[in-house]
Amino acid sequence: MTLCVIPARGGSKGVPRKNLLDVGGKPLIVWTIEQALAVPELDVLVSTDDEEIAGVARAAGARVPWLRPAELARDTTPTEPVVRHAIEQVTAERGRPDAVMLLQATSPVRHDDTLGRALAEFADTGVDSMVGVVEQPPFIWQAGDPPRAAYDVAARPRRQDLTDETRRYRETGSLYLTRTDVYEQHDNRLGGRIGLFVMAEDEGVDIDTELDVALAARLLTAPSPR
Repeated sequence: MTLCVIPARGGSKGVPRKNLLDVGGKPLIVWTIEQALAVPELDVLVSTDDEEIAGVARAAGARVPWLRPAELARDTTPTEPVVRHAIEQVTAERGRPDAVMLLQATSPVRHDDTLGRALAEFADTGVDSMVGVVEQPPFIWQAGDPPRAAYDVAARPRRQDLTDETRRYRETGSLYLTRTDVYEQHDNRLGGRIGLFVMAEDEGVDIDTELDVALAARLLTAPSPR
């Protein structure tokens, strides 16, 4: 069994009540819940400290068997303890999951086949953990004295000449897939042998501002096949 954990804290500093914000006609969190429920292999659970979010999540079809303890819902709480709490609760309820898919509701743009493809790649590659990424242009710099480029400035690359070794990727924050024992042994969503799960460029939207909300709504409601 693969447990799908969707964390949804009630507080939000950037966009207030972000998880319940109307995005393209639905509360933001509902997009991720519906995407996960479309994959039969997933046990879809929302971890929240908020009664209103819990009600919306249950109405959308997700399991919300308990509210997250207050000590796991602070501004400074990392995601890993939240996932480990979910693993412990689910293990006591219905048995230990083999793996955990962590989906962030604030990155709601995912194609119809994305979650199923992630599960298939995870099984086929045999990695211990996998992180969703989108390809980035290679022209990345690190500040310092002197600043350093992530590419050879003496041989400026062309995109069509990039190789697997020279391509650069950015974490979407949207999707992580991890064997349960990685959380138990490393207290981290990434550990052991790590694989990259390459997502489409439009799946890299992360909602932090009102502009992000508008972009996500446009992408989620686009008529093109998803």
